[in-house]
Amino acid sequence: MTKAREALVGNSKADICVIGAGLTGLSAALHLAQLGRRVIVLEARRIAYGASGRNGGQLNSGQSLDQDVLERRIGVSDAKKLWLLAEEAKHLVKTLIARHKIDCHLRPGVARVGFKSRDTTKLYKYAELLREKYDYEQIETVDANAMRDLSPASVYHGGMVDWGAAHLHPLKFVVGLASVAEAAEAKIYELTTANSINASRPLEVITDNGKVLADFVILACNGYLGQLNQQVAKRVYPIHNYIIATAPLKDEAKQILTQDIAVFDTQFVVNYFRLSHDNRLLFGGGESSSDQQNPTIESLVRRPMKRIFPHLKRVIIDYAWGGKLAITRSRFPYFAQLAPNVFTASGYSGHGLGTATHAGMLMARAIAGDSASFDTMARFAPKPLPGGTNLSTPLLRLALCWYALRDRLGF
Repeated sequence: MTKAREALVGNSKADICVIGAGLTGLSAALHLAQLGRRVIVLEARRIAYGASGRNGGQLNSGQSLDQDVLERRIGVSDAKKLWLLAEEAKHLVKTLIARHKIDCHLRPGVARVGFKSRDTTKLYKYAELLREKYDYEQIETVDANAMRDLSPASVYHGGMVDWGAAHLHPLKFVVGLASVAEAAEAKIYELTTANSINASRPLEVITDNGKVLADFVILACNGYLGQLNQQVAKRVYPIHNYIIATAPLKDEAKQILTQDIAVFDTQFVVNYFRLSHDNRLLFGGGESSSDQQNPTIESLVRRPMKRIFPHLKRVIIDYAWGGKLAITRSRFPYFAQLAPNVFTASGYSGHGLGTATHAGMLMARAIAGDSASFDTMARFAPKPLPGGTNLSTPLLRLALCWYALRDRLGF
């Protein structure tokens, strides 16, 4: 991480005040600053503190829901529109990295794999759907033999590798994005909590030690929104996800992956992993709706890791961490224009690296007068959970327990 930036003290003015310095907020700030707008970003902690800097680093194709699911829910025509927007999101991330020379270890290739033969069969059919309906030719199917060649010690039966997808070091990407935004003259304040927004003209964003007067506000808080806006809080629910990093591996690494790709599986509570640039296994798994961090992250994540890689049961874990991401009832992100001059995007449901970066650009475009793509995403806004914020946590906890049980029983 870089040296901490100063906190906001006193009153400041901007064209746009962005709340949250993760992928969404920094992308919005960069694109608005490049349009000549005065931008202030408020971050309650440090840049990339949340899911933006703590995720598995997978830049996946499509939306958070598969295309066949989207086709059933909204029709083929709209599903294809969302596919094209997702392709634009991948292209945006890759372009930002190349154009600004962000050193974040970008590499092609993400595999999606299944525990059972029926899971593999579904993945084959999905790969065929993408090729035939979406002209997407960057998918390679992997049978049981190829799976053993790719990941010799894993228990997976097969799946598909998406060579148009990619993986990277997420924290380095966000830190680089912040530097680029600042070079475009966006101002970032850290350790500055936005406590409330007064619907005056201009808007007033009140902090502990000052306020920002702005014509527009962008809420880019994701799992760290708190009660700043009830309309968003009713639809976007924070959960914790956990990752461990082993000590640098030698011969064991060849039993994990023989190619430099990332992997995730078909479980509802998904497991995901890759080898880092310094040859550690990064393995993520386990979710919790608790407001408190799990104090036993290592043991929690080691269990699914041992299930997939039994030979690693005694491997040394050097690091273990968690953080909040955010999901929605439908697992589709929540894009909304909350008022004529207030925009928000969040609830990426584990698919945020590309979508969140793209969301920031789409909100910047909307403020500049081109809202077509933002409006497309907003048309499919998820509904709130029954009971609103009072019942969302217990209902979410019940749902996560149920699906985790289904995963363990093999349903």
